[in-house]
Amino acid sequence: MRDIERSSTPEPGAAARIGRRRLLQGSLLTLGSAALGAAARLPVWAQGRAPAVVTPDRLRPAIPCGVQSGDISADRAIVWSKTDRPARLIVEYSTSETFRSARRIVGPAALAETDFTARVDLTGLPAGQDIFYRVLFQDLADVKVMSAPAAGRLRTAPSGARTITFAWSGDEAGQGWGINPGWGGMKMYDVMRRANPDFFIHSGDQIYADGPIPAEVKLDDGTLWKNLTSPAKAKVAESLGEYRGNFAYNFLDEHKRRFCAEVPMLVQWDDHEVRNNWYPGQILGDERYTVKSASLLAAWAKRPCSSTTPFGSTRSIRSGSIVPSGTGRPSRSSCSTSAAIAVRTRRTGRPSSTPTRPFWARNRCGG
Repeated sequence: MRDIERSSTPEPGAAARIGRRRLLQGSLLTLGSAALGAAARLPVWAQGRAPAVVTPDRLRPAIPCGVQSGDISADRAIVWSKTDRPARLIVEYSTSETFRSARRIVGPAALAETDFTARVDLTGLPAGQDIFYRVLFQDLADVKVMSAPAAGRLRTAPSGARTITFAWSGDEAGQGWGINPGWGGMKMYDVMRRANPDFFIHSGDQIYADGPIPAEVKLDDGTLWKNLTSPAKAKVAESLGEYRGNFAYNFLDEHKRRFCAEVPMLVQWDDHEVRNNWYPGQILGDERYTVKSASLLAAWAKRPCSSTTPFGSTRSIRSGSIVPSGTGRPSRSSCSTSAAIAVRTRRTGRPSSTPTRPFWARNRCGG
């Protein structure tokens, strides 16, 4: 009995310890409730945790091609993306990676007529500045449903003279060389991305509309190069949908998508966007084509999706002295025939001993 009594009697100071423990627990609960309340007021993507009710991914608009920027200048840039259903493009951007003081642009609706692509023109940007942005799509059938965010980054042109780095390449997924996951995909895009260029010049042949991509290509040593394939790349492109599918094929590669999200583009046309060495009025004798008019094919090719500038506009990039910092080498990948990285000093308001050379560029955000 004495043992029971002894065990039931609190030790000296025990009551104080219990009181402190309860006070601490109560404080933690209060702080936790406050923190949860604050988090609930944040957007879902900023909370760092899943909300209590999560919309299944299959019910949310998707962003299959990621994001892309282009037509950069000192104070503006285009942001482009593509979704998989009727949805409204929303872009948030900031000069801070934490998105402090972010601005929000409610853009146009992405509809079937534009292959569910949309773009916004960001204006009033600071010169020579990294701009962080994220894209969301709001489902038009249920405006409460949003896509997961897709993040990107761009760098505006400087207002004065400074050293800039850019990369250039061309001839993408052509002559039977497509995306080979076993080889690592379009690895040249990752090489260029890691150089952290200010921008990228795609010097043409973004697609080979006249060049189907087979599932396998036999190499000289007898081994097989195995391509990802898609219905649009199984034949020469003859319709608007097939041209769109050619652009979308390249975005199947993760290196391309990541590169486009981090490096703004300036893009030229070349002939394979339509057909090798085509000319206006040409009538094709190639039996693979049911559409024989090269002019009609070109009309489809020039508007496969929402581009970043009105048709026919151009933008020039003028350079001063050129200092090579590295060159790529030919490889069987996207950007297959050539790739290079260079450093250029942009001269402003003073003559250069090296004649300026314009690159006539028009951004072509395909999808």
